[in-house]
Amino acid sequence: MNEYLIIVAGGTGTRMNSDVPKQYLLLNKTPVIVHSINRFLTYNKNISIICCVHKDFIKHAQEVMQTYFPANKITITEGGETRFHSVKNGLKLIHDEHSVVAIHDAARPLVSTDTIKRCFDAAKKFNSGIPVVQMNESIRVIEGATNKAINRSNYRIVQTPQCFNTQLLQKAFSSDYKETFTDDATVFENAGHAITLTAGNSENIKITLPTDIAIAEVLLNNIK
Repeated sequence: MNEYLIIVAGGTGTRMNSDVPKQYLLLNKTPVIVHSINRFLTYNKNISIICCVHKDFIKHAQEVMQTYFPANKITITEGGETRFHSVKNGLKLIHDEHSVVAIHDAARPLVSTDTIKRCFDAAKKFNSGIPVVQMNESIRVIEGATNKAINRSNYRIVQTPQCFNTQLLQKAFSSDYKETFTDDATVFENAGHAITLTAGNSENIKITLPTDIAIAEVLLNNIK
């Protein structure tokens, strides 16, 4: 089955206190989004790539892709109001019934190639492959004015890439948007499909705050 990648890069960097969205900030002198894309090209040099970008940064994204990936055809399309709408725009560009697609956050440059492979393999076999990692800290649930401890072994932290049978995901995204659609798996699940979990990697953090760049700098050399 052919493999596709949709990079979600529609953010504007409000939480980074920066005029430049986090996906274009430099990590070891290279834009974060470039690291993220390179992880997938290391896994499969022939993967087809679509970047969903905020309308105000399309020109910037085009310049980045031309600079770092002159030999690769990377399609850039306009993102939407929410992640749901951005992914939906990206899916419209795939016309391949026998394929698997990965949806990945541009701000996750530390995904391992092993995690990518596990997600694609699961999607090819079970129609979905979602990377998760265990929680290492105690957690409590808040219920009104009270709170109580809960068993963390029953919970997982969800990462990307989230991989799916492309045709089934496209049909799932034909539904109307709901606020409960926090990621692509929730959209797929809403359409009645089972979610298959697979192992992520703990280094696969999402860069959200300024301190995350510093953490990513330390972790970068340990990713394979």
